[in-house]
Amino acid sequence: MHKALLEAERLGFDTVQIFTKNQQQWRASPLDPEEVRRWGTHARRMKFNRTVSHDSYLINLASMDAALWDKSIDAFAEELRRCVTLEIPYLVTHPGCHMGAGEEAGLKRVAEGIDRVHDIVPAAPTLTCLEITAGQGTSLGYRLEHLATIIETVKAPERLGVCLDTAHLFAAGYDIRGPGYAAFRKELAKTIGLKRVKVWHVNDSKKDLGSRVDRHEHIGRGMIGLDGFRPLVRDEAWEKIPKILETPKAKDDAGRDWDAVNLETLRSLT
Repeated sequence: MHKALLEAERLGFDTVQIFTKNQQQWRASPLDPEEVRRWGTHARRMKFNRTVSHDSYLINLASMDAALWDKSIDAFAEELRRCVTLEIPYLVTHPGCHMGAGEEAGLKRVAEGIDRVHDIVPAAPTLTCLEITAGQGTSLGYRLEHLATIIETVKAPERLGVCLDTAHLFAAGYDIRGPGYAAFRKELAKTIGLKRVKVWHVNDSKKDLGSRVDRHEHIGRGMIGLDGFRPLVRDEAWEKIPKILETPKAKDDAGRDWDAVNLETLRSLT
């Protein structure tokens, strides 16, 4: 995992998001004490104190299937424990899919699952950040109100934050471009509260506004365009909030890392 820190340093980033285990498997091997030491050594040296982890895509805290729900709770508790060990302050998770049970029942199930996780891992310093989703299929969390409902329902709301993904917001129908940003910001302040936002995922979208399809694109090369990122990067409310690129990883036609190109593009907008 420490290699992600070194790569971030090489590319000129000041934060990083990692998986603390294989995100496509339920099984999690114990953290290697030497890897924990290397991670901590480099994170402290680089002063990376706003690092982020993303949980496994297999986890579904909204599931009505008792076996899958229990499995998801145990897996998420392990994700949280690993973040605590690595001193990662933010753990991002998708709220889950209700699989036909309906949004109200699904949101209630997510809150109950989070309460169970908090019982298993009490008083953890790591915040769980509920991520806005694009709204594909039966996914929950594509409305700000969904995230607010979960936060209001759990027993320990102080242990929750929010992760906003620009591509997901756009696909879900929130127009953050140009003049639309002010209206979105006002709605965010009313439903969630600006201080509840702890992480941004900064991605352009291959799909149009309200498409409900999650497809990421390089900054300024998708349907959001540069007008959708200029007000975001200039907003002082997010100055100290970690912003993570989840854009495709490769090199451009000139042989440059796309991460470096996207970072340069974002910084040119400030």
